Amino acid sequence: MLHLDHITVAANDLAEGVAYVEKALGIAPPAGGAHPLMGTHNHLLRLSGTSFLEVIAPNPSAPAPSRPRWFAMDDARTHAALASSPRLMTWVANTSDIKSALAKIPHAARPAITVTRGNLEWLISVPPDGSMPFDGAFPTIIEWPEGPHPASRMADLGCSLVEFEIRHPDVDTIKSSLAGFLDDPRIRFSHDPAPSFRAVIRTPKGDRQLV
Repeated sequence: MLHLDHITVAANDLAEGVAYVEKALGIAPPAGGAHPLMGTHNHLLRLSGTSFLEVIAPNPSAPAPSRPRWFAMDDARTHAALASSPRLMTWVANTSDIKSALAKIPHAARPAITVTRGNLEWLISVPPDGSMPFDGAFPTIIEWPEGPHPASRMADLGCSLVEFEIRHPDVDTIKSSLAGFLDDPRIRFSHDPAPSFRAVIRTPKGDRQLV
């Protein structure tokens, strides 16, 4: 029912986030677009025909959103953490039926709301307060419109995801909640007192690590 869709690097400033990824991977993610509802903008790096890396930050040129931004970006703790450095903040899994997924998967964030970027429109699970279950270690759920995955239209710069590690003190609960819904050999779950992530990405310059 679920498939790894994208991994998200968050930053307080988009240029800082792009520079952070470029330093780690040796490749700068190309520009993406803006999300009017959330007051954010992003850059996107294709990892396959159905997955990508997102770099996201508040958009200083956009009006303040009427609701809290997604990915806990308006949380003071997030601001403080990102002030020292951009970082991998969370991950997103896609489904063809988000209504059913949210009804069946324990701990999934609710409700599903409609978000746009340019002429692309999709459904994604974002609570009214913008929070993320398990500090972002539990995936946000997304449903794209029918047709080719958005990643298939991104420039192929020769990058792919080798491994994505999710570290969390309550990792057993996360694994149990996703059992039977998500099976991806690239995903590893590890117990750690401090929530964090690690991605190994294959690039034309070799395997690189992003945290």
